[in-house]
Amino acid sequence: MTATSLQAADTRAVPPAKPDSGRWILPVMLCLALLIWLATVASFLALPLERLPLYFAHRYLVLDATSMLFVLVINTVFLGIGVYMLSRERGSPELIRDLRTRALWSSLFMLLMNLGVMCNHLILQWTLIELTTACAVMMMVCGQYGAPRAVAWRYLLYSSMTLAISFVGFMCLAQSADLRGLEISFHADRLSETLTIAKDSWQGLGLALILLGLGGKLGLAPLYSWLPETYEAAPTSTSALLASVQLNVSVVAMFRVLQAFQGFETGLVSQELLVMGYASLLVAAIQIMATRNYKRLIAYACISSSGVIALGLSVGQVAAYGVVLYIVSNAFVKSLLFITAGRMRAVYGTNDVAPLAGVIRVLPFAGLLFAGGIFALLGFPPFASFLAEMLILSGIVQAGNLLAFTLMCVMLTIIFVATGRSIFPMLWGIPERVLPPIKESLLTSLPKLGFVGVLTMLGTYTPDAITQLLSAVARSIGGT
Repeated sequence: MTATSLQAADTRAVPPAKPDSGRWILPVMLCLALLIWLATVASFLALPLERLPLYFAHRYLVLDATSMLFVLVINTVFLGIGVYMLSRERGSPELIRDLRTRALWSSLFMLLMNLGVMCNHLILQWTLIELTTACAVMMMVCGQYGAPRAVAWRYLLYSSMTLAISFVGFMCLAQSADLRGLEISFHADRLSETLTIAKDSWQGLGLALILLGLGGKLGLAPLYSWLPETYEAAPTSTSALLASVQLNVSVVAMFRVLQAFQGFETGLVSQELLVMGYASLLVAAIQIMATRNYKRLIAYACISSSGVIALGLSVGQVAAYGVVLYIVSNAFVKSLLFITAGRMRAVYGTNDVAPLAGVIRVLPFAGLLFAGGIFALLGFPPFASFLAEMLILSGIVQAGNLLAFTLMCVMLTIIFVATGRSIFPMLWGIPERVLPPIKESLLTSLPKLGFVGVLTMLGTYTPDAITQLLSAVARSIGGT
């Protein structure tokens, strides 16, 4: 039985939703996303950096430069994804039931994400990340391609395993403090009070395990294997949320650990991140050369991006600003690519590259924006990723790590060539079957244009307030 007939059988087995049933869900989700985004922007404009940090809920939540930046980023991304989901509901009646289910879980997912970004307690933050994983699983099972349920449960297994590794690391830190007669606090701003500069095996092991576990959530090698099939099988909006939102709360968790460990175990931090960054770039380069699936290609590019982030963090001071800018720009690049890929999959019904030859003739606007997203992903001007990569490479050179500089340049070149070999024929090639051009609505185009606008602004002229915020976050992780 073919995939088409299976889907048809599913459609017959499940009675269609009533036309008016749940019509309020997506508009309400979008209104909530807009209100939260407006509240975030208002807080950013009203609170100067000198007034931060502000603590809430008995110091379990904090609004500082780090949480301010990433709350702003994830809520801007979610607003764009919400508009995309509403446009999909209006353009694809057969998806209405699944879209509304995903909207409910997406709203809960974003509530937990906002709390996770603002969390000042590492164990509570760990718990919130695990809860967002459960929400993502419920969104993933709504997928229509591949075996979404099997992929969702494998994702849950891998995610739980990586978080368990981090939890064991926290227990090792507690053991280290206990052996020295101290009571450890896992509040991020107080953890450093119980650390020691003396050689301590339990403390070193704890830090190594925490970074390994959080690295797995970022898609860093060696714990990256969950990412490609998850991003491919998940619905497009879910893939965008995982790549652009959940990744950022994991970044915040890593930043909190690095902030607490400033001046402690610096050699261990640098070496572990360096190795994971090397390995991730190598894995991404090899897999991108082999893949002929555009969603998987984006997924492996996400692994490559995580590798660049790890290399930048391993250098520390001089590359910190570039790392922060790179993380922010990648959130918008990945969102742009995934929602544009979702538009292409809706038209062609496949994730394979070959059937989409000449897609820019059929979907001229989406194809053009997808090409722009690829250029941004590969670090071309005028996008922010170009400036960020130059700052990271400059920082690596200033730190004197020529091996990291050489490897990063070689791997990024390979990734550029391999990506172009797959994507450019897909966009501009000669199709086997000519389809008429499809016009896109303003609602469908709006979030993509917004993401392109943000990327261009960050790469050409960044407002002083945002530059100061980026600099403050960079300084918090040891930047100059």
